[in-house]
Amino acid sequence: MSEGRSHMEVTRPVPRGADRLRTRAGRCRAVAAALTLTLLVGGLGAGGGPAAAAGACTGGTGSDFNGDGIRDTAIADPLATVSGHEEAGLVQIVLGGGKGVTTLSQDTPNVSDAAEAGDQFGFSIAVYDANLDGCSDIAVGIPYEDVGTVKDAGLVHLVYGSPSGIGQGTPSVGLMQGSESKLSNDAEEDDWVGYSVAAGTSVTNTPFLVVGIPGEDSSGLTDMGFAAYVYGAGPSAVTVHQNNTGVWEDAEAYDRFGTSVAATDRYFTVGAPGESIGTVASAGSVQVFRPSVNTDGIPDPLYGMGQGRTPGPDAAAQTDDRYGSALAMAPYRPSGATTTTDAILAVGVPGEDLSTTVDAGAAHVYHLKADGTVVLLNWIDQNALGVEGGAEPGDFFGQQLTAVNTSPSAVGTADTMRLAVGVPGEESTGDAPEAGGVHILPLIGEPGASDAWIEPGAGIPSGPAPRTYAGLGLGSSPSLLYVGMPYGPADGRAVHAFPWNTPTGGAPTQTFKPGEGGIPAGGVAFGKTIR
Repeated sequence: MSEGRSHMEVTRPVPRGADRLRTRAGRCRAVAAALTLTLLVGGLGAGGGPAAAAGACTGGTGSDFNGDGIRDTAIADPLATVSGHEEAGLVQIVLGGGKGVTTLSQDTPNVSDAAEAGDQFGFSIAVYDANLDGCSDIAVGIPYEDVGTVKDAGLVHLVYGSPSGIGQGTPSVGLMQGSESKLSNDAEEDDWVGYSVAAGTSVTNTPFLVVGIPGEDSSGLTDMGFAAYVYGAGPSAVTVHQNNTGVWEDAEAYDRFGTSVAATDRYFTVGAPGESIGTVASAGSVQVFRPSVNTDGIPDPLYGMGQGRTPGPDAAAQTDDRYGSALAMAPYRPSGATTTTDAILAVGVPGEDLSTTVDAGAAHVYHLKADGTVVLLNWIDQNALGVEGGAEPGDFFGQQLTAVNTSPSAVGTADTMRLAVGVPGEESTGDAPEAGGVHILPLIGEPGASDAWIEPGAGIPSGPAPRTYAGLGLGSSPSLLYVGMPYGPADGRAVHAFPWNTPTGGAPTQTFKPGEGGIPAGGVAFGKTIR
């Protein structure tokens, strides 16, 4: 862009060989304040792997696309070449129980549109049961999709699972901006619809999807950012931004509201890492919502906050802190509650300077209570008491996050509430700059009481090697932490699954790698996103 920072300069160091993960040049045009989604309906079929025998979906298991009761794993490679189109992107669906691998792309039969160079299908993914049939469905973000002649407007494909396989049942839905929408707002250049996605099912049993649109311009403000709330089995859609009633802070140019999103059944959160706090540029902010539409016609705003509202060793908002670059949430049942009523939220602050240690990074952890209040639990950085390692310049601790409750029906403890923090700028040795690593910590309790550290060559099997940026690809299930290695030497590109209680340097219990276990060879950024 000719003004401000590009998205990737704002949100993360750019891996070598992945320049298309930068946002693209060009100034976005101003658009109307209201934003909608066009729902494009078309059939969809899966390709590249066997399907389970047809029957009813069993339900009750997360990420179960064929409904057989066994968890599946979705691994995105947004830079993959598809039908000769570089960086078109794809998602590999590894079916549980050794039932094969399905390759999902825009060249999969009946997916609307087609694979094109630079689309980056799979840049973001979210998994939930969108039509409540018991089979999991996948929302695939394609922020660099051109809509007609509108460059990088963005698109999200919602692809439904079925007992016959992903995309073999209910027709897929495309979510995009467009003049044919009944809310009648056009797609604009560099909106980046689908830059982030998160999903859940509310306490009223309403499935919902949150779509980040951080490049949206409105009210004369470049990259002010929007988020779309897509809900119900229909689905219906409304949008929200920082000029809506009850949303904290006013919208400004380059806030990029929607860069990050996270959700549980009771809350969702939207990050705006470009938010200026007073005169402090790119300090960052987040806004917490309830997943229900209020009388103002938007998801119900609950609480907004930024770095300056958070106690800690360097509490004041600072330029380029980028608070909210990454978000992670997990459901939480506090002591004394009879059900899981609350959530724990982690906010990444990768640009945090710790005294004179520039861009060391930090993460803040909050308790979101059922009564609508928010309480800071911990400020975490690598200088915290008992935490493994030490903060160094350019670590970018907090650039990516994932969190889990391994026993969501039980009262949460430090053993069951876990957080993984990506540290992509970590330097393992002098010969391996920016090799990266992953810090595993308790979400509640003292951070240093039960933490662990894994990095290339010490837990992560490949490396260490320069610029592998370990920690940029993270995912989780109730039993496993998934660490993607999408960058660096080609032979090290894989996804490694670790138990959440793994010790420092502990080995993975499972590895997914292109060319092995039925996964097609040739991954380019395999493991950039995992669900």
